[in-house]
Order: sequence, then structure tokens, then C-alpha cells
Amino acid sequence: MTNRYVTPRGRGGYRRITEALRAAAPGDVIVVGPGEYAEQLRLDRSVAIVAEGTVELIGVPGEPVVVAEGLECSLRGLVIRSAGGDGPAVGVAPGAGLLLDDCTVTGGRIHARGNESAAGSADLTGYGVTTLMVRRSRIEKGRLAALHLSGRVRAKVEDSVIDTIDGIGVVLSGNAFLDASRIRLTATSGYGFRLRGASRLEATDGVVRQTGMAGVLLEDAATAVMTDVRIEQAGGPGIHAAGTAKVQLTDCRVRNARASGLVAQDQSDLTGSDCLVADAGANALLASDSSTATLTGTRFDRSVYSAVHLTGTAVVRLTDCAVREGAEHGVHATASSRVELNRCGIADVGLTGLSVVDGATAEAVDCRISGGGTGVHLESSAATGLRGSSVSGTVGTAIELAGVGPATVDAVRVSGSKAAGIVVGTGAAAEVSGSAIEDCGGSGLVVWASAAPAVRGLRIAGVAKNGIYLAEQAAGKYSDCDVNGTKYPALHLSKAAAPVFQHLRIRDCVDAIGQDDGARPTFEDCTVDGVPMVTPAPAVAAGAPAAVPTVAGLDESMPPDDETLEDVLAELDEQVGLDRVKRDVQSMVKLMQAVRMRQEAGLPAPPLSRHLVFAGNPGTGKTTVARLYGRVLKALGLLRKGHLVEVDRTALVGEYVGHTGPKTTAAVNQALGGVLFIDEAYSLSPVGIGNDFGAEAIATLVKLMEDHRDDLVVIVAGYVNDMDRFIGSNPGLSSRFTRTLLFEDYTAAELVAIVEHQAGGHQYEVTADARTALSDLFERMPRGEGFGNGRSARQIFQAMTERQAHRLSELTAPTPNQLVALEAADLPLLTP
Repeated sequence: MTNRYVTPRGRGGYRRITEALRAAAPGDVIVVGPGEYAEQLRLDRSVAIVAEGTVELIGVPGEPVVVAEGLECSLRGLVIRSAGGDGPAVGVAPGAGLLLDDCTVTGGRIHARGNESAAGSADLTGYGVTTLMVRRSRIEKGRLAALHLSGRVRAKVEDSVIDTIDGIGVVLSGNAFLDASRIRLTATSGYGFRLRGASRLEATDGVVRQTGMAGVLLEDAATAVMTDVRIEQAGGPGIHAAGTAKVQLTDCRVRNARASGLVAQDQSDLTGSDCLVADAGANALLASDSSTATLTGTRFDRSVYSAVHLTGTAVVRLTDCAVREGAEHGVHATASSRVELNRCGIADVGLTGLSVVDGATAEAVDCRISGGGTGVHLESSAATGLRGSSVSGTVGTAIELAGVGPATVDAVRVSGSKAAGIVVGTGAAAEVSGSAIEDCGGSGLVVWASAAPAVRGLRIAGVAKNGIYLAEQAAGKYSDCDVNGTKYPALHLSKAAAPVFQHLRIRDCVDAIGQDDGARPTFEDCTVDGVPMVTPAPAVAAGAPAAVPTVAGLDESMPPDDETLEDVLAELDEQVGLDRVKRDVQSMVKLMQAVRMRQEAGLPAPPLSRHLVFAGNPGTGKTTVARLYGRVLKALGLLRKGHLVEVDRTALVGEYVGHTGPKTTAAVNQALGGVLFIDEAYSLSPVGIGNDFGAEAIATLVKLMEDHRDDLVVIVAGYVNDMDRFIGSNPGLSSRFTRTLLFEDYTAAELVAIVEHQAGGHQYEVTADARTALSDLFERMPRGEGFGNGRSARQIFQAMTERQAHRLSELTAPTPNQLVALEAADLPLLTP
């Protein structure tokens, strides 16, 4: 081995590197002194070129700066600067070998070629394999690619950087193999890694950041094994496997991908353990076509779309995995896919924790689903199952079983949902066994029309409504169940419901059974508070007239038939305060009278919307004026009945899928011919909750207002700012509610007058001193959220009567004047 020296001035050696190369024998070392060398090097024998100081090789446009053709060539400490063009800066010929140690390649790529013929062997050992070693080096500012390995190439890159590439970072094709350790790849306009053919990648402790397209793309039959690799800010998916590619991930992190974090497509296979996919711009994991994905101990955080999405015939198996805070579904299986979940957690997703639709198959065992919208939605024509799991704290229904395929819920605990616990949809095939439903804001188990589930060993406790609610024509068999501590009747049986209850135990419920006419339940060995159940009264005989459906608990007021317009307007004028509202109503009366006269004269009526928005704080007389408004319209002949039906959100919005429309329709039907008054209407469009049944109530209401536009008046009421937001939440509302009546807070004098009116109605008299004290009290009373205007005045009056009673109890024989007088001493103290 001989050392040959090159310096720009040629003192003691060669002036050009090519001169030294021509003289060198295999195994020689060429030592190059500092300087710039504008020459192209062809290493046709096994030589080493070593830089002393800063040495730059500068090529010519379109031509490689270095071509390695020898078996064991090496470059150490050089800066290789390509002059541009699409050609490589460094080329490695088939069968050659090259080591780059502590080098910088700028403006071009490294391209190693192997045998790519059809007869080429996939064996990358022995003679004829191209080898490349890149160590402690940097590849930057190239075009098309930074590193391209094609054919029978075996390469190793370690402790190196790839940066700012107008194209792809690393391309592998054919049978190429790359072992990449501690590589840092940043800022490519294309993919970070692209693997094609039967190429293979083993990457350890690497970073792929800011790619224009996918961080890692595998096509054809490529294979990648990646350990402790971070992929950040990919312009497409983080890792995308297509064709029959295989990906194995261990302890990898995929963050902030613009598209999905992990994608398995075609017939590819993706496996992973102890990984993290966070803040994906689409799905965290997307599996499509006939792909498979198997992950263990992996976390999917904050996806913009569903965290795990399956379609086609894809199969996804997740074990000990977690989904957190996704904007849509946690796991969403569609088409004919299959998902298997074992010991997984899904928390605080925007829509549904586990959603299975179409013909997808699902099996979830020992899983924990909490928070978010709906917990589990199974609506598939194939078999689905949830076993040994829990669903808690959901805003919507905890579990919805809505498919014709058999859905099994076994040993599942449901708790703390804001709506119903388990809902069995229309015609759904469901089996519930050994489970519990606790502390839900709606009913425990809801069985919708024509469904007949098999329910065994279900325990329902502490729900806010019915324990078991059966809709019309619902059936099923319910064995060995317990219903405890419900706020509504333990069972609600709608018309034509025909369930069979065996060994049912009801305890501490507000009532045992609420039953509509036509229900046909069967009870066998059932008890209520430990006492054998008394069978409900028989159903109405066939052919008997059915009762008109109404909504229980609605406040309905019917005005007298002989009331005149003058009577109603006089009553309105007697109301304390409300000067602006009175003027607005008088103005509308005159307009309506003009409309009637034009109609009677055969003239077209001007546009007229009778629906109103009442905006103001609580206790300002909105309900009273709404009732009077209905009577005014009846007196004008514009409404048949003029009655008022008062509702709020709870009377319109259901607690499970398919419940809201019928509830809203029932309320509207009860108000036909009169006024539907919706108090706190803004609660139908709550702020920050996108998946809410209130939107369905609004849509149903808008349609019914159009269907019954001549027989219904709707008044929506609430706070001023909230009502502006509510009207703007649906175009149908803004076009129908064009007039707002503003209810101003009562003045102190008006509140005193309300107290005096209350006193007179109950045969009390307010003394002059008490009147002065009342005025001072109302002037000083804080007008925050707890202030109720007229309601506060009525509460003050009630408190005065109670304090007067205590005062009179100390007198031996109070006079009649003393019995009716409310004095200043009877006023309650104003607490700070």
C-alpha cells in the first residue's frame, strides 16, 4: 500500500487527483491537500481518497463528480459539489463498493446500481453485489433524490444527514437493501423514503421531518423494519404501505402528518408495537382494500378524522392500544372490514368511540370507552360483539345497537352517560347479557319499534328516566333483570309492545309500570319492592277508539270561547311595565286587522310572519305575553284555538337515535291551532357540541312550521345574545322568525307594583312604609344571573307573607287591619 499526495501546487506530489489515480495501484491511499479541485474522478480500482483539511471536488453540469467502479473504494472528508443537472453527484457501478466517511455531497445525489435484470438474484451476499457505506456524512440540496439504490445493492447509512432535497430523500428499488442507523432526513419536496419492487429497509433511531409527501412510502413487495424512528410533519401520510408491502414498527413516533398517520392499502401488512401516532391531519390509521394492520401498545391522539378507519375487507387488530381526543370516531369500521380490539381504551372522541356499520365485523374485549359523543354504535349486517368492557361519561347514548346482524353485549358496564344507556334500534338483532347500566341521564335500556332483543341478567340502577323503555311494537324476552332507583316508571310499554319479563325485580322506583293502551306485556314471577307484581290492567279491546296522542307534562292553557279582542288587549294593558312589548303587540294587531280587511275585500295580503322571538332575561313576562298573544290571534280569527303549549329542550329532544323527531312532532301536534312556546330555545343548539340531537329537533320544527303554517304559531324565548345565535344556527329559522320582541328588565317601581298586585290578589295590603322600603330594596338588589325580575318580586311577596305570619304569631288578638297589612318589617333582608 502506497500513500500518494496531491496538492494544488504539486509540491512533492501530484497537482491533480486524476493524476494520482492513474498512478495508483489497488490498495493505495491518495491524500489530498486543501483546495478546490474541478475534476471528475473514476475510481476503477480499490483506492482510498482522504482529505487533509478542506477539500472540495467540483463537477461539471450533468456529469457525476465521482464514479466508483472498484470493489473497495473509499472517500474520507471530502466535499463533493455537483454543478447541477439531473445526474448523480456520486455513482456506484454494478458490483462495485464505496465507502463515504465524513463527506458532504451537495447539489446532487448518490446513486448505487446493481444488477436489475430479470435473472438477477435476490441474494445480496457474495460476488456481484453493489455495496455502499455512508458514515458521518451529509447529503444536501440535491434534485430528484438524495440517495438512490436500485437492483442488487446492499447499503448501510449511519450517523448521517439528508437535508433540503428537491425530490425524494431515499429511493430503494429492485432488490436493494438499506440498513439506516441514526439518519436525520429533513425537508424533502417528495417522499422521505420510497421503497419499490422487493427492496428492504431497516431503520433504527432515525428522524424523517418535513417531507412534501409521505414520510415513508412502500409499494409492490417492499419491506420495512423500523425501530425508534420519528416521522414528523409529513406532507402526506406518515407511513403508507401499498401493494403487498410489509411494515414492522417498534417504538416509532408519527406526528403532525398532513394526511393520515399510518396507511395500509391493497394487500399490504402493517404491524407495530409501542408506537405513537399524534395530531394526524386525517386518520391516525387508515386500513383499506384487503390490507391488515396489527398493533400492540400503540397510542392514537387527536386525529382530525376518525382515529382508526377501516374499509373494504381490511382487518385491524389492536391490543393494549389507546385512542384519545379525536375529532370524529375513535374506531370506525365500514364496508366488509373486520376490527378486533383487546384491552383497548378510547376516550373523549368527538363522535362515536367504536362505530361499526355496513357489513363490517367487530369484536371488542376488555375495552374502556369514556367521554365523547356516543360510546358504541353497532349498525352492521354482520356479527358484532362487545364483551367484558365499560362505557362511561358519554354525552350521547352509551351503546347503540342498530344493525340487522347479531350484536352481542356481554358483561359490559355502562355508567354516567348524559342520555340513554343502551338503545336497540328499529328491527335490530341484539343480545344483552350479564351487564349493568348505572347513573344515566336518560332511560337505561331503550328498545325501539319492532326490535325484540334477548336480555338476560341486566342490572339497571339510578337512571334519570325509565329503566326499560319499549317503543311501539317492540318485543323481546327479559330474564333475571333488576331495575332499581329510576326517576320515571321502571318500565314504559308503548302501544302494541309485547315483551316477556321473567324473574324481573323492581325496587325503589318512582313507579313500576307506565303502559300505553294496546300494550301486551307478559310477566312471569316478577316482583316490585319484594312483593309479587300485580299485572297491569288489560289493554283496550281491538277496534276501540284510540286516544289522541299527547306529550305528558306539557303546560297547555285553553282560552275561553267567547273572549273578544278588546278583553284580551285590556288584560295585556293591565300588565305591569312591558311598555315596548305592548306597543309592538298593538302594532301587530293593527297589521293583522288590515290583513283581514284586505282578504275580505279580495285583495292580496302583505307578507306576514306570526312567529316571534321573545328576547329578554327571566321573569320579564314572556310566558304571560305569549299566552295573551295566542288569545289575540284567536280573537282575530287567525287561530282556531289560541291555546298555549309551553315546552323546553327536554320535551323536544330525545335521548337516543330516532327519538327526537317523534317527540318534536308530538309537541307540535298538541299545539296545532294555537301557540307553541319554546322557553330557553337556544339550548337546542348548544355551543361547542356538534353531534347533538337538538339540531334534529330544529330541522323537524322548521319542516312542521311550513307544513302547518296556517294553523300554528311558534314563539321562541331566551336571553338576547343567545337568541341571536340560535336564530342564526339554521337558515330555516332566520327566514321564519323575522320579528323580535324585546322584554326589558323591570324597574324598581314596576317591581313594587308587581308585589302590590300579588298582595291585592291574596287580600293583603302594602303599607306606605313598606312600599318605600320595597322600592329601596329593589334599587339595591344585584341584577346578576340570579335576578329573576317578576319572579324575584313574587318571591319577595311570598317572603313578606311568611315574615308577617311570624310577626302576627306574637300578638294575642291581631285586628283585621293587622291581618292584611304587610309592613316594612316584613321585608326580607338583602344578602350581599
